[in-house]
Formats: sequence, C-alpha cells, structure tokens
Amino acid sequence: MHHIQNDDNAICPLNLPPGNVRLRSSTRGNEIYDPLRKKWLLLTPEEWVRQHFTSYLRTDLSYPASLMANEIAIKLNNTSKRCDTVVYDRHGQPIMIIEYKAPSITLTQDVFNQIARYSLALKVKYLIVSNGLRHYCCALDSETRRYRFLQEIPCYSDLCD
Repeated sequence: MHHIQNDDNAICPLNLPPGNVRLRSSTRGNEIYDPLRKKWLLLTPEEWVRQHFTSYLRTDLSYPASLMANEIAIKLNNTSKRCDTVVYDRHGQPIMIIEYKAPSITLTQDVFNQIARYSLALKVKYLIVSNGLRHYCCALDSETRRYRFLQEIPCYSDLCD
C-alpha cells in the first residue's frame, strides 16, 4: 500500500460511519476503489462521498451491492445524463436515485431540481442527495405525486413494501 498524499483536499471527515474504502497512490494520483464498478477511480471529493455513502448503505442499511450501480446513463429530453448511484428493487426496476456533491457544495434547490428531473426519467420512488455532511432523503407520494422529506434513510427492506 502506497502512502496517500492528502494534497487534493478530497479526504475529509464526513457525517457518515467510517467507510470500508480502499485507497492507493498511482501515477495518475490518489485513487479510490469502487466495489460496484470493480475499478480504481481518481480520488475526488465527490467520489470520496460516493464511496463512503454506498459503503454505509451496504453495511448499515443492508442494501445489496448487486442491486446498486454507479454512473448510470439515462436519456433526458434527448440528452444523455448520468445518475451517480441507482438502487434497484429485487425485480431489477430502479427504485432510488442518489446524487452526490463534494462536501464544499451547499445542497440547494437547484440540486434537488436536477435529481427530480432524473427521477422523472427513471420513475423512482426515492431520492437522496448528499454532500457527505448533510443527507436528504425524499419519498414520492404516489397519490399527490409530490416528494416528502423523510427523517431518515430507509433500510433496503423498507423500500419495497
């Protein structure tokens, strides 16, 4: 294991349990391993948040790694966009979209508008936005078609009832 230089400000304390993340130094710079994509990625503040958050979902909330995917391309108004993380139900249907921002980014209405547009394309019930320090989880009310904020992020088993 090579020594990781913390010169890119990507590594910072987050408001998440300590994640089981793997880091290494390479000729490209500091890298973090993504177990969902099974590859090493450049360590950025957003990737640092993503790897800790997906580790938290798998470890603490029993989200199956096999039903989570990172960087999923979707079509939106004839343009191609990417969802940071998509969680699927046991039938392979998207049920949740998660959008990550760097810890230095304030989670504004614009961030929610972005992920809400993605949710229309994938027709998911749950949305999460996180910058690693603050996390917001919303559920779509099927009758009013409006999102309501949840107090906490649901366990995987609670998503599909």
